[in-house]
Formats: sequence, C-alpha cells, structure tokens
Amino acid sequence: MNRDLAIVPEGRALSDRVRVGRDTQDARHFNTPQLDFATLVRIVRDWRWMIAAAAVLGIIAGIVLTLLTPQQYRAWITLEVNPPSVEIMDEQTRDRSQGATSWDHMVTQIGLLQSRTLSERVAQDLNLASNPAFVDQAGDGSARLRAAADRVAGGLKVELPEDGQLIRFSYSTTSPEMAATVANGIAEGFINANLQRRFEASAYARQFLERQITKTRTDLEKSERQLTEYAQRQGIISLSPTSNSGVSDASNSLQGDSLAALNRALAEATARRVAAEGAYRQARTSGPTVEVNTSTQAMRQSRAALEAEYQDKRTLMKPEHPEMLSLRSRIDELDRQIARETAQVSGGRANSLAQEYRAALAAERALQGRVSQLKGSVLDLRGRTVRYNILQREVDTNRGLYDALLQRYKEIGVAGGVGTAPVSIVDRAEVPGAPFTPSLPKNLLMGLGIGLLGGLGGALAFEFLNDRIRTREDVRNKLQLPCLGAVPRAPGDSFADELKDPGSGVSEAYSAVAAALHFSTADGAPKALLVTSSQPAEGKSSTALALAQNFARRGQRVLLVDADLRKPSFKAATDTIGVTQLLTKHGELADHVTATQYESLWLLPSGPLPPNPADLLATARFSTLVEEAVDAFDLVIIDAPPVLGLADAPLLAASAGSVLFVVESGETRTRAAIEALNRVEASGAHVLGAVLAKAKERDGAYASYKYRYGSLEERSREKIALIPHQAVE
Repeated sequence: MNRDLAIVPEGRALSDRVRVGRDTQDARHFNTPQLDFATLVRIVRDWRWMIAAAAVLGIIAGIVLTLLTPQQYRAWITLEVNPPSVEIMDEQTRDRSQGATSWDHMVTQIGLLQSRTLSERVAQDLNLASNPAFVDQAGDGSARLRAAADRVAGGLKVELPEDGQLIRFSYSTTSPEMAATVANGIAEGFINANLQRRFEASAYARQFLERQITKTRTDLEKSERQLTEYAQRQGIISLSPTSNSGVSDASNSLQGDSLAALNRALAEATARRVAAEGAYRQARTSGPTVEVNTSTQAMRQSRAALEAEYQDKRTLMKPEHPEMLSLRSRIDELDRQIARETAQVSGGRANSLAQEYRAALAAERALQGRVSQLKGSVLDLRGRTVRYNILQREVDTNRGLYDALLQRYKEIGVAGGVGTAPVSIVDRAEVPGAPFTPSLPKNLLMGLGIGLLGGLGGALAFEFLNDRIRTREDVRNKLQLPCLGAVPRAPGDSFADELKDPGSGVSEAYSAVAAALHFSTADGAPKALLVTSSQPAEGKSSTALALAQNFARRGQRVLLVDADLRKPSFKAATDTIGVTQLLTKHGELADHVTATQYESLWLLPSGPLPPNPADLLATARFSTLVEEAVDAFDLVIIDAPPVLGLADAPLLAASAGSVLFVVESGETRTRAAIEALNRVEASGAHVLGAVLAKAKERDGAYASYKYRYGSLEERSREKIALIPHQAVE
C-alpha cells in the first residue's frame, strides 16, 4: 500500500496534514520566558536554598565588615545664619534684606562652610599639622598642612536645611575628643572668616566712596560754573530753579511771566467782549425788558381798567354810543403813550450796550497785539533755554549723586561694617559618647538585603539562562502545546510496581493522560498513536507501556508496537518475529504479534536490529502494517525512537498520523524540543500534546526518581512476561 495513504485520525488527507504541519512549524518559535508573580514564586521556591545561602553569606559579610571597619565618632554642631544688615546701596539693601534667609543665601553659606579656605584656616588655628594623632608628620610643613586640611574637609558633613535659618553639620573621626574639637574649630573659623570678609568689604566700600565723592564733587562744581556762565551770556533770568519736571523752562523767565499775565488779561477781555456782545444782541432781538415794563406799568394798569369798563358797558351799549366811543378813544391814547415810552426806554438801553461792546472789543484787540509781540520773544528764549536745561540737568544729577554718596559714607564705619555677626553658634559640639559607625544591626540588615537580592538575582539568571522545560506552564508557553499530564518521578526502580498499583501517583497520572487523549480529537482517542521524544531517556517507552496498560484495563484491544529498530525497549523470546521481519519478508501481522500477561494487551516487538532502520521505515510497508493493526485492534501505540539525530521518528509519525510528545521535566531543553516538534510536524503528523515525564510536581508536593532511556532493556521481562505467540483473532 502506498505510504501516502497512511491513517489520519481526524479524516484529513496527507496533503492537508503536511500543510497543517508546515503552518504549525512556521508558527512555532522559541519564546522568551515572561516574569510574573506566579513564576517569581516558583523560582523562589525552586532556588530557595541558593537564595538562603546567599542571605547567610550576606550576613557573614556584614559581620566581617563590622569587625574590620574602624570606629568613627561624630560630633554635631548647630549654627544660625543671620541676615546681613549693612549694604552699600539702597537697592542692594532692600534686595539683601528680602532674600537674606532664602534658599540661595543658605546654599551660599553651606558652600562657604565646605570651602577649602576654611579647612586650611581651621587646620592652622588648631595647629593640626603638628598633631601626630591627626596627620602623619612625614614631609614638610606645607605638605602636612594640606593633609590636615584634606582630613578636615573629608570628615565634614553638612545637612541641607529644609526651612528656617539653622545649619547642622558634623565632623567625624576616630577620636571622640578630636571630633568635638575640630567641629567647634570649624564653627569658630567660619564665624571669624565671615566677620573678616564683612570688615574687608566695609573698608573697601569706604575707600571706594571717598574716591567717588571727590570725583562727584569736582563734577558738580564744574557743571554749576558752566550753567552760570551760559545764563549770563544768554541773559536768561530764571525766576525759579526748575519746573515741576526738574527742568528749567522759558515760562520761568520774565518774558514768560509777562506773557502769562497778558494771556490771563486777554482771556478776561475776551470774556467781557463776549458778554457785552451777547447782551447787545439779546437787547436787539428780545421783547420788552424789565426797564420797559417798569416805566409803562402805570399806563398799562390804567388801560386795563378802561378796557374792563368798556367790556362791562358793551353788554348795555352799542359801540357807536358816545360813551363807548369816549372809552375807546381813551384806550387808544394810552396805547400810543405805552408804545412811545417803550420805544424810548428800549433805544436808550441798546445804545448803552453797544457802547460797552465796542469798548470791550477794542481792549481785546489791544491785548492780542501785545501777546503777539511777547510770543516771539518767548519762542526765542525757549530756543536758548535748551542748552540751559541740559546744563541744569547735569547740575541736578551731580548734586543728587554727591548727596547720596555723602550720606552713605556717613553711615559706613567700623561698627556699621561689622554689624551683627552673620553666623552664630546655637549648639556647640560635645564629645560623642559612642561611635556611630560601624553599626552591627545596620550592616547585618544591609548584608541580608544584599544577599537576598543577590540570591534572587542569581536564581532569576539561572532560571532564564536555563531553557529547560520543568513545569506544565513551560510546556504550554515554550512549546505552544497542550500539556496532557504530568507524571511524577517514581522512587528508585519501582516504576513497574507503580504501574501495577492503580492507586499510585504514576498510575493516576497516566490515567489522566489517557483521559485527556479521549478529548484530543473529535472522534475520541486516536486509533494509532506514536509516542516519541526529542532525546533518549526522557520516558517515552515508559509512557507508551503505561498508556497501553491503561487502555487495556479499560477493555480495549491494544497493540504496543516497538518501532525503535536501533535500541528497542521490549523484546520477545525470539528474534524471528517483529517489525524488522515484517518489513523485510512481508509476512502476516498476526504471525508476529504476541500476547502479554496483561489482558487485552499485545506486543509487536522490534525484531532483530537491522543495519539500515531508516531505509526500512521509509518504505510504504510500515504504513500498510499500521493500517492492518488499526483494523485488527482498537488502539495501536507505537514506541518510536527519539527525534533529534535520527530520521526514524518523522517517518513513523507520517504513518501513525497522531503523535504524543514526551518531555522529561528539568532535562529537556526548549530549543531541542521545538526542533523535534518542527521535524515531526513537517512530516504532516498531528501532535496531540505533550506529557511531562519525571516531574517533581505532584499534588502540590515534590518527589524525585531517576530513570534513563533504555533502562527497560534489562527489565522488560519483568514488565511484560511474554507468552508463546498466538494468532490474534
């Protein structure tokens, strides 16, 4: 039968299996392990002894460090930083008083405290260069002084203040008395250095002010002379030194005052002319005025009385009546008199207002002429005043500088230059009663921490550098395969006994694998199953035997085929039967199958070892044998040789169709397993999953046993007691 017609449990054609195998091969690659909490816990649990040893080494190192480190004594001192009270200029005084306690000022003081100059000053003040307990006396004086200054600077430690004006610093050395002495010496030297800098700054300021005052006085006198000479040449007479803006103007001269007075008079004349003109025009256009009404009041009253009488008599008499005519004549005469009186009074007032208007107009025009004359004189004076103002500003500037410098010079003196001490001692250093270092608890904790971190780091390094497969998660994550079960390592050489006991951990584990195989395909467990591994001695033969026994106990007719033609694990009583004989002589399958002491379990041994196993397995004969075995038995389990280094396993996998991959826990490398799986899947076979053999994991506990590939060779007769073969019906 052609080899391409090998059995496919899931009903796929061989070409489909090859394509699926290649797709899976392309998708399978080596994955970098990920670190999560569960993985970290497992790593700590697996490498706990190495981590504990590293922690113990860290503690021992802490004890040794404590014993070897010289004792150091530390003396603390507290200083108060006072803001400076005397400065040179007003702007500087304001800025310094606002920022005297700022962070920048505190950092400056700390920098001065740590300066090389202060260290040398302290070494000189305390004569530390001549102290043999402090520095080595070898060398000249300058070298010893530098060494003493270096030691003073090396033992100084300053704490940065979080807030306020207090600075705490310490000095540490091997002698408690020396620590207190040097700490107090640093504080006193720091205060003296600040006072000296303050005094030197004040002395320099006084000398500078003296030079500036002399120069400014000379400039002031020169500018005043130039101003006076220019005013005399130009005939400028200023009534006031400066205007409101500080600059002399033409308005402050005689011409300016005259023009201002004439302008005020012109404004008043214009106001009078406007008022007179308005009164005149109003008199001409308005009705009777108050004077007219006053002069005609008596006549208007008489007319009103006659008019009233006329109206009363009109009801009794006609207008043609002589009495009515007499009354009308009298009324008309009064009207003529009122009109004549009104005309006389109105004409007289109009003439008076006209005369007033003409007089105001003449006065306004006269003032306008005078103002025009003075404008030219003032404009000429303003042109000559520009240079005068320049000189005047120079005089004012020099006078202001001179007054300010003279006032500041008076304020600065010896007492003012010193002022309040910029730094004062709050707490002096006292002789420490105990060393601050080395600290045994601190060193022990540090050693313990470093040891734990080192041990954990080493465990992580070993874990991630070691690509061995150890757990179910490794199978799923690294091989991208379902883990059908984890078989614990049997103690000693009791594997056969474990299989005989259905309640043992090994039997239970293989029962779980058998149960998982029932769900590996849509039709249940595969009819033909190849069991292989990447390398020898990983437990594939034991897995094949255990699965065969497990399925046989369930009543299935199982054939165990030993297809390892290089190093078989199961042997018959004679070499005249087996796979090799069937592949070379083309006999009947039933003549080469032998029964075992286990009910429903038959064995097809490998037969004599051929010189060319791969050539025999490459023929289509083995696929035909698999088909015949599948027809005769419920389940065919093929024990194949390892994959790597041999061509047998891929050839057998192509015939079987379904493969169970065995991985030895803690021994199989990920790259080797992936390479083996890629070779198997390239043949078109379907890898159902993997079995983790010889695992330490068992119900949350751990056990161990040793098992080597080929170990069943000497004990196969103990596992399967062969009986004379008989035909399989």
